[in-house]
Amino acid sequence: MTYIQGFLIPVPEGKKDAYRKMAVDAAPIFEDHGAQRIVECWDDNVPRGETTDIYGAVKAEEGEKAVFSWIDWESKDAFEKAHDGIANDERMQEPSEEMPFDGMRMIYAGFEMLGESGAGGKTGYVQGYVAPVPKDNRAAYADMCATMREVAVDAGALHAADGWSEEIEDGKVTDFKRAVKAEDGEAIAFGFVEWPSKEAYEKGSSAMREDDRMPPPGSDMPLDGKRLIYGGFEVMMDTRS
Repeated sequence: MTYIQGFLIPVPEGKKDAYRKMAVDAAPIFEDHGAQRIVECWDDNVPRGETTDIYGAVKAEEGEKAVFSWIDWESKDAFEKAHDGIANDERMQEPSEEMPFDGMRMIYAGFEMLGESGAGGKTGYVQGYVAPVPKDNRAAYADMCATMREVAVDAGALHAADGWSEEIEDGKVTDFKRAVKAEDGEAIAFGFVEWPSKEAYEKGSSAMREDDRMPPPGSDMPLDGKRLIYGGFEVMMDTRS
């Protein structure tokens, strides 16, 4: 893959099953138009932040959880071709039940791949993040991500990927730029690390913290970590599984 769509979605906790059903029902439509993989992940451990966090990104209300999701595409051209096809697919026009989430607060955008590592496998748990990065720091950020992906895979991660976008559209209510309080001259990074299970993630995270290749505390970073948003998510649908 060279292009991904990334999503953050607020979903009432009581509508988890309805959301999963909606995602499962819609997946074949996207696949018929070229989507290579669709992954939907449910909020398990999303921390509150002092400056930004995933809940704030989607203006989550009481009783709502966050969904972290992505779609793999062969290329940006493949995505753009599919976009029109999906919009005009008669299956998308069929009457459906009420949406199990507030689409006005859903955040989505397309990202070109900076890099990916790991052979993949049956994913059970995902670390997801969104970060603001100065556009001039793209190369330094890509190098840092490559090292961190390598560390994660060595610690047991199945696959890790990092995306980049300098063309985030403004949303009426929410968008990726507001999610991380992006400043002028900053791009948005969207990435994830896939693990076999939550237990593997917890064990791997501990190993990563002890790895000498990780940036030491207080070192200069090519992004503002205080505005980075992240969380741990359980996989509830993966079209590759």
